[in-house]
Amino acid sequence: MSAVQPGAPRPSAPWDISFLRPGVLVTAAAAAVAAPVAGVLGGWGSAAGVLAGAVTVAGFFCVSAVVIARAGRIDDALSLPAALGTFLVKALVLFGVLGAVPEDGWLDRLTLAWTVIAATLLWGAVQARWVWTRQMYYVPPPAPPATAEDGATPEPPEGASESPRPDPEKPASHG
Repeated sequence: MSAVQPGAPRPSAPWDISFLRPGVLVTAAAAAVAAPVAGVLGGWGSAAGVLAGAVTVAGFFCVSAVVIARAGRIDDALSLPAALGTFLVKALVLFGVLGAVPEDGWLDRLTLAWTVIAATLLWGAVQARWVWTRQMYYVPPPAPPATAEDGATPEPPEGASESPRPDPEKPASHG
């Protein structure tokens, strides 16, 4: 495993946080459906619990993504400590907020807690789908083939073999 040398140029590709938009939209849609249902079944406190839980989870995921992306832009090795530190701070904030909400107050704590769990699982599903449907390179992608202006096939670079390169998706047979 090679370490990044100090002063070495950083890759130009930014950390991608484009999963935030679908995550927020899916959470908002789920909350728009769940809040009225919870309101009918459990009252205004349950509807408020659903909305507060959805906002909490969306906010926490957005904060994590931004902090981890910024740390990763500085140095890839900082992304894990940033993720763990952010998780610790968010957990402490969540426990503090849940502890501060009175048990018999206007906000239904049980509904809030279940909404946080459900919304977190929903965000996990959105992120998983986002990762599985994106073409993400773990190494720099190859450069596209160059073509000559007049339509002729370009000459291979010096020292390059004339034989076609094997397709990396199809392993060569050994026999």
